[in-house]
Amino acid sequence: MQSHHILIVDDDSQIRRMLRRCLEDEGYRISESSDGANIEAALRGGIDLVTLDLNLGPADGLAVARRIRQASQVPIIIITGKGDTIDRIVGLEVGADDYIAKPFHLREVLARIRSVLRRSSGSAPASSPAAAKPIAFDGFVLDPARRSLAGPDGRAIPLTTGEFDLLMLFARNAHVVLDRDRIMDLLKGNDWSPNDRSIDNQVARLRKLIETDTRQPRLIKTVRGAGYCFTPDRLER
Repeated sequence: MQSHHILIVDDDSQIRRMLRRCLEDEGYRISESSDGANIEAALRGGIDLVTLDLNLGPADGLAVARRIRQASQVPIIIITGKGDTIDRIVGLEVGADDYIAKPFHLREVLARIRSVLRRSSGSAPASSPAAAKPIAFDGFVLDPARRSLAGPDGRAIPLTTGEFDLLMLFARNAHVVLDRDRIMDLLKGNDWSPNDRSIDNQVARLRKLIETDTRQPRLIKTVRGAGYCFTPDRLER
């Protein structure tokens, strides 16, 4: 089986070298970029995951993240010294699948890379054969086998790995209130911190994609003090 190909984008050569040695020891193929200047060309080389620093010297890491997301749905893990909450939120809002603050432990990076790759490849075990069948709701079709979402007009709606997994979780638990901690447990196991706000940001992004009015969401409702509830008018599995 061919190993996963990971692109490391970081302006610190020591960080790149440390990550490269660690990941190559685990069997991954590695490419490097110091500033993400040729990111679109790099993605055409069959990249399976990108680790991205936000502080790229003169370059803007968030701009690089946006360019990646415009060109591809490849998973992105932000690894950066910018640990402020606002930087974390903005990073997730532009489509990152996970966020690790420097200084970091290499074993944590490995665990998160494995988790994101596992989710993006759809290798998580299904609870039953029916789990692979498409789910239709209010004109949308969510296909777990292809990991795709089609809108009422039949057009494909691009989703990040995290967004797809969250929407699938909602669809499989329709009309059930799920609090944020429960969602994180179901999606990521132990690969998260108590202050992780990625679920809230992914919900906000999903609403932009499937809600008619994000100010008055009809499909993904906030239950004050309790969590979120997926409430389609019609759902077929």
